[in-house]
This record gives sequence, C-alpha cells and structure tokens, in this order.
Amino acid sequence: MRQLTGIDAAFLYMETPETPMHVGSLTLYEPPADLSGSFFDHFRDFFLSRMHLAPIFEKKLARTVLELDHPGWVDADELDFDYHLRRVSMPAPGRFDQLEALVGELHSVPLDRTRPLWQINVIEGLADGNVAIYAKVHHAAVDGGAGMAIAAALYDMGPKPRAVKPPPPKPPRKRKPTIEERAILGIADVMQSLARQQLKAMEALPQFLGTLHDMLVPKKDGTGSGLGGGLPGLPDVLAPKTPFNVTITSKRSFAARELSLADAKAVAKGTGAKINDVVMAVSAGALRTYLKDRKALPKKPLVAFVPISLRAPGDADASNQVFGMLCPIATQLADPLERLAAIRKESGDSKTIAGTVKDVAPKDYTLLGAPILLPGLAQLYGASRLADVMPSTTNLTISNVMGPPFPLFCAGAKILAMYPVSIPVHGIALNITVQSYQDKLDFGITADRKAVPDIDRLGDLMVDALAELKAAVERG
Repeated sequence: MRQLTGIDAAFLYMETPETPMHVGSLTLYEPPADLSGSFFDHFRDFFLSRMHLAPIFEKKLARTVLELDHPGWVDADELDFDYHLRRVSMPAPGRFDQLEALVGELHSVPLDRTRPLWQINVIEGLADGNVAIYAKVHHAAVDGGAGMAIAAALYDMGPKPRAVKPPPPKPPRKRKPTIEERAILGIADVMQSLARQQLKAMEALPQFLGTLHDMLVPKKDGTGSGLGGGLPGLPDVLAPKTPFNVTITSKRSFAARELSLADAKAVAKGTGAKINDVVMAVSAGALRTYLKDRKALPKKPLVAFVPISLRAPGDADASNQVFGMLCPIATQLADPLERLAAIRKESGDSKTIAGTVKDVAPKDYTLLGAPILLPGLAQLYGASRLADVMPSTTNLTISNVMGPPFPLFCAGAKILAMYPVSIPVHGIALNITVQSYQDKLDFGITADRKAVPDIDRLGDLMVDALAELKAAVERG
C-alpha cells in the first residue's frame, strides 16, 4: 500500500455531498474521418489498451487500521467499466449551452470511493458532429501536473496512435494478512509515520523561523514591508464580501469559453505583463461588470487564490504538489490598463511572499485519527453555514495551466479544445481555471449553481474583457 500524503488526503477529508473534490475536463474531439461504428466503442477499446500507462486508473483507496492515519492506494481487484466508462447522448438539437449544462450536472455527482476514483463520459449527439468527453478524477489522486501525465499516456502527436507495449502480467497474489497481523502492522506504520513527521518538523523549524524573521524584521537598509519586514506589500488579510463567499449547494453550473492566445500575448507584450497577469485581468474585468450589474461590486478589490505548483520538472508522480498565493485583482479600477498594471504589481509582490514561504510550507502531515476527525469538521463547517457570516481571505480561485502549443490526438481523433472543470468550496463558490492549447486560452468556469445561476453571462464577459484590453493597448 502506498500511503497518501497529508495534502492528498486533505481532499478526501474536505469532501462532503455539497463539496465533491474531483477535478475534471471537457475535451472536444473531431472524430476520425474513417471511423466506422460508434466513437464510444472505438474510444473504449483504445482506452483499455492504454490505461496501464497511468497506474492510478487501477488503484483504489484502502483505510489504515482503525483509521488512525491517512488511507493508501492499493491495486483494485476488478474494474466495473460500465461505471468508469459511460456513453451519454445529448438531447436534440445538441447545442453547446446544453453541453455546458450537462457537464455541470455530471460534475455535481461525487465519485464512488469503493472504486478507483475516476470516471469518463463520452458524449455524442452534438449538433456540429463532433464528440465531447467529460472526465473526472479525484483531487486526492492528481493535481494539474499529474493530470498532464495522464494526458501524456492517452494522447498522441498525430492521428495514428503510437504503438504501446501491453501491460506486463500481474504477479500472483500474496497471502492476505490476518486481522491481527494487519492491526499490528498498521499501528506500527502509524507510529513510524508520526515519528517521521515530527522529525521533519524539527528539521524544518530553523528554516521556518528564519523565513519568519526575514518577513517581519526590517533589513539593515531600512527596506521592507508595511509590517516592518523584508518583503514588499504584504497583502490585506481579508477580502471583501461578495455573492461568491457563501455556503454552497451540491449543484454546479459550468461555462466554457475560447479566447485568443495571440490577443493575450499582444496585450502582455504591449504592457510588459505576463500571460498569467492577463488571465487575471480578463477575469477581473469580467467580474467587475458582472458584480456591478448585480449591484454587488465591493469598493475594495476582489482577492484571488492562485495555485502554484511545487512539482519539479519531469516529476509525473500522481500526487498533489501545490501551494498558492493571494492576489488582489483590482476590480475597483474602471480603466482596463490601470487594472492590469495594478494586477501586475500585486502579482509580483504576492509571488515574492509565496516564494519565500513555500519552501517551508508542509508538504505532508500526520494527525492521529485524521480520517475520522477532519471529515466531521468539514461537515460541521458546511452544516453550520459559517461561510455565510465569516470573513474570508479570498473571493475566488483563478488558475492558469500551460498546455501544449501543438495539436494533440486521442484514439485517432483530433482534439479541438480542452476546458478545465474545477472545484468550488464553501466560502469560495467560483473557480476560473484556464488552459492554453495551440493558439487558444480555454476558460473553464465552475461555480455553485445558486451563487452563480447565470454563469453563461459571466463566460461572455470574459470574451468582452479581453477585447476591451486589446483595444486599450492598440489605442496606446
């Protein structure tokens, strides 16, 4: 058994019926021209020949003895492919907004924890003749970087699928330990894990104290943050209240929009910004108009949580290696270029702070009884509706993932678009995740359906916001 890290397991502990903790993707395909029969049958055969390249497809959760510590991954005995691979037919006429609504419904359903934590839905019946696949994997198994490793197993560089070696024969099953043996081994593993984590904490303490000193104690040259530290512009610790900072329901709304990467690059070049800054500025422009129309625009800027990968280059391990930063996104500013300039500065300051503390942030932890204690706290937080009244440090999540600049193929079908589908949580009902693909930025906007019932409107405003930025840059 390979035990989950504390960060991986946290996504299990945070999960409730209202907050499923899986990440997904909506991928559009142009079927092969020579396809005979259904694309579902064709894709199923292809997937079964490739799934061994990503071991997480054949792993399921196993609890530790008495649930004293984090669960682990073990080999699944048999897979029910009627559950994991599903065929879905769109109702006529098969419009894109119907597809978005269907993805919202599918994304609302939690994964079955007694099985491997993934599911793929092949969606046929689109009006344009293309095919869509909505896939979801539990966040306990993958983050964005590991998700790209799964993509590498399934995708090809051309319409002809590459040859793949068949899976090696499975070794004979070992004798299962008795209940008494499992109890002894399990308790020993927990004690070892606790000792290992305590040792790591003691080893990290000097670095943590040094980092804290650098942040809060002025340098000899007098520079530093407003709190007297060595970092510029420590952000305000509280975000303004918005309609997104509420207790969420179990229902999801979803919108997907395709924006021009070339236009985003032109804006970045004309302003000295980075693509990530432009993505946040587009989101900020859309949110400013959206909240203004709802008469809910705060005077203070909205604050975005921006995930940061801790994954080393070439690391394809199926585990979560993620940190994050808080970045104000200047929604109080009407001028789009002023807004982008403010985001550029705030993003730089936030990255400085995040870069200072991420090396000492815990990447694993052990808490005795965590599988019982922490889910109870998560359920209590949702049931008590504390998110409706408690102040928050962030209003929404904005994530930007760099994808391939060249076309990809899967089962001989050309991939047309790759829209992320992500996770809202109590207190943060809106998640904007963007992935670049070829010459496009594919925006996936996922929200609680009650908090953002008109998500298609927000999606359209993203397109308008980039057009506004581009026009402002061209005017000079």
